[in-house]
Amino acid sequence: MKAVLFFIIALSISAFAQNSILNVELQVEKYVLKNGLTVLLHRDSATPLVSYHTWYRVGSRHEKIGITGAAHMLEHMMFKGAQKYSNKEFDKILHANGITNNAFTTYDITGFYESLPKDKLELIMDMERDRLSSLLLKPEDLISEKSVVAEERRWRVDNNPQSLLREQTMEIMFSGHPYRWPVIGYMKDINSYTIEPLREFYEKYYGPNNAVLVIAGDINIEVTKKLVEKYYADLPIRTLPKEPLYSIKPLKEKKIIKLFKDVQVPSLMLSYPSVPDQHPDAYALEVLSQVLANGASSRLSKELVYNKQWATGTGAYQWSLKQAGIWGVFLSLKPEAKDEQVVSVLDREIFRIRHQLITQRELKRAQNQFMSDFVEGLSTVDSKARALASAEIVSGDYKTLFTDLEKYQKVTVYDVRRVAEKYLNPNGRVLAWLKPQATQKASK
Repeated sequence: MKAVLFFIIALSISAFAQNSILNVELQVEKYVLKNGLTVLLHRDSATPLVSYHTWYRVGSRHEKIGITGAAHMLEHMMFKGAQKYSNKEFDKILHANGITNNAFTTYDITGFYESLPKDKLELIMDMERDRLSSLLLKPEDLISEKSVVAEERRWRVDNNPQSLLREQTMEIMFSGHPYRWPVIGYMKDINSYTIEPLREFYEKYYGPNNAVLVIAGDINIEVTKKLVEKYYADLPIRTLPKEPLYSIKPLKEKKIIKLFKDVQVPSLMLSYPSVPDQHPDAYALEVLSQVLANGASSRLSKELVYNKQWATGTGAYQWSLKQAGIWGVFLSLKPEAKDEQVVSVLDREIFRIRHQLITQRELKRAQNQFMSDFVEGLSTVDSKARALASAEIVSGDYKTLFTDLEKYQKVTVYDVRRVAEKYLNPNGRVLAWLKPQATQKASK
């Protein structure tokens, strides 16, 4: 099955390179239970494994000051046991049955996923239903997890200069919006968590009508549907709060951050406000990223890494969240690189791409890279389940996973210039420098 899929996609990419229509699709059965749970089933019998993803439409965006990081803390607490499967039993049962599991939290989404032998499907359904319907949230478990999350905060953010720089950038970019605080939360909130706010958060958002369940792998579709009905159909619908509405204040001036830490080499992160998920300009902005800074053939790599030899690496990205987005460039610099010289080259290349058309060759190279990334992103059962869950929960329709490819294909050189001119405003951006501690005095 996997070999056949790769063959079909390879043919599609070949056709795409010749300006033909790209057509890639997985066989998926989608339905919604009466309680609002969205279910996607995909059969792939290449291996006797199943990938089981449960994603919720809740993240740090749904928090407020005082309980920042609540969504991430609940992610941790979801592994601490519920009514049927206790804290000690949960991981023990998973490991004894050859099941691997993990989870993640973002600004907009929380997801849980397992990889399991196909004969353990009913077991994992029983376990997932248990923690969705009757999570215990014991005070003693919270005490231990507060220490775990605090240490994670220290490791991922406080002792990670790049993460600190990103945190400061987000606070400027999204002033007045929940995106301004980190997903993991502020340390003072982590240390002061109590059970009741977390229980309230759980009861608000962890319901079947706020979730997407994706089961992919070596499954019998009809048998799986009966199991889903057995374990999930009687879960009660949650009364979900209204989506919080926040205005994103436009960035009308150039902001500069300088962070001096124990790093060996300097780096620069340049950020502009851009577009949220599902915005039609996101596709041209991603092409713009590829042309300007991604890969050895990109403009900034050629100029800063190879010609000037002031940088060791360049990159750019379009990062779309539910309610906003960032378009950014990242440069890893050499110690001898001069700030003003680097910014001068950066501004010159951005000016060029805002006022001149990129070449057809640059456009085609970027589009082909997206197709290659797409193939790689569907190389395993788990990656297929992840891609389907992401498309469904972000757009409300898993089929956008495939229709998005055509939107990349339709981007023109004129679109790239238009979005560059529209969003890469030199007077509305954040320049964030990370520098070795030893250079702090010299910079004053």
